[in-house]
Parts: sequence; C-alpha cells; structure tokens
Amino acid sequence: MQARSKECQMKEATFTAGSRDVTNHRLHVDWLPDAVTSISLVLGCLSLVSAFDHRYERAAALIDSSLVCDVLDGMVARISHSAAPFGAELDSLADVVAFGVAPAGLLYSWALRPLGLWGVLVIGPFVICAALRLARFNLQTSGGRGSKTRFVGLPVPGAAAVIAGLLFGSVYFDSIPPLTLCGLITVVTLALAALMVSRLPYPALKIASFRDYTWKLTTLIGSLLVALLIVPRLAVSISPMLYLLAGPLIAVIERKELTQQQSVAP
Repeated sequence: MQARSKECQMKEATFTAGSRDVTNHRLHVDWLPDAVTSISLVLGCLSLVSAFDHRYERAAALIDSSLVCDVLDGMVARISHSAAPFGAELDSLADVVAFGVAPAGLLYSWALRPLGLWGVLVIGPFVICAALRLARFNLQTSGGRGSKTRFVGLPVPGAAAVIAGLLFGSVYFDSIPPLTLCGLITVVTLALAALMVSRLPYPALKIASFRDYTWKLTTLIGSLLVALLIVPRLAVSISPMLYLLAGPLIAVIERKELTQQQSVAP
C-alpha cells in the first residue's frame, strides 16, 4: 500500500510539474498576438501621418502592411492557443484605427480635400460603419458563437484594402478631372460603409479552414503571389475588388438556389 501511495504521489507531482510547464509556456507566448496587433496599430498611425504629408502610396502600403499583421495576429493566437478576450478587444481597437481612421484620412487627403467640409461628411460614415461592424463582429463571435467559414457584412480590413487598392490603381486613371475623382471616391466610400454594416455573406479566409479547403486556398494564395511578383500594383488593386464582389455574388447564388428549392418542394 505504501509503495502504491508513493507511486501515486510521484505521478501527481509529475502531472503538476507538467501542468506548470504548459502554463509557463503559454505565459511566454501570450504576448505574441498582442505584440503583432500593436504593430498593426502603429502602422495605421504611420499611414495616417503619411497621408497628411501627401505621401499617398506610402500610406496605402502601410495599410496593406497592417492588413498582413491583422492576419498574422489571429494565426499566431490560434497556433499558440493563446487567444484571449483581451486580445480580441485590443484587435478591434487597433482595427478601428488601422482600417477605419487611416483609410478615411487617406481618402480625404488624396481625393476628397477639394470638397472641404463635405469631404469630412463623406468619410464620417465610413469610420462609424467600421466601428459598428467591429462591434457587431465581437457580439456575434462572443462565447465561440458565429460561423467560422463566413462573415456577415464586408470585413473592415477588406474595405481598407479596397481603398489602398484604389490608390495604387489610380495611376491607371490619372487623367480623370479632380471633381470627377471626388464624385467617384464619394460613391465608393459610401458604398463600402453600407457593405460593412450589411448582411451580405463574405468568405472567411482563415488559416483554420486549410483542412477543409486546402487545394482551393493553395491555388488562391499561389495565384496571388505570382501576380504580386509579376504585376504587383495591378494585383493589389484588383484582388481587393474581387473580394468585394464576392459578397453580392454569394448572396445572389444562394438566393437563386433557395428559389429553386422552394419551387421544387411540394
């Protein structure tokens, strides 16, 4: 009996030590996702400064760099199993700055400044809808709820990527008069704001979905990398627009399938 009790004590001590090692390991990696999120926040601030210094391409590049950090922080959190409510809240606050305020500042400084106060009134709804979209996302995903394969409404980083893409693609329509450009950017900005708070379904391109869609994601990422190497400016201009159109396209397809099912049902 004494031998068994000593054996049990040794096993319990070993299990406790192992648990402490796991806990200590998690303490060592818990800060990584938050660090990446903080870098994204700083990049958003630098983008805003660059926009008001009239360095528009640098501002757009910083927004895209912040987008990369936004992808990486979620990936690091899932791989290291260090996702926490604090990190989710920090990520949302950083997204408001990097993908809400910074793109709005770029739009105003680059294209909407001739409108004066009206230009501010155009970018205002974009920032507000970005904050509302992030707040709704937090509510939908709290407690592990919400779909892991799609978003409701255009994601805020996606809207920011469209704006950065427009800036990079502006060399292809630099002959457009300033007032015409103001009108086009006004329509695009308000449309992006509406899409963010809409109920349209958008695909969630997360690393967690690799197991189910390996070949599709591999093809997509490979094609994007090749395009970035061959025609980088065109790639960063067109790829966000393709994602932007995915929501309405999915909604139309699903509506058509539902209509067909209802017509077939007795």
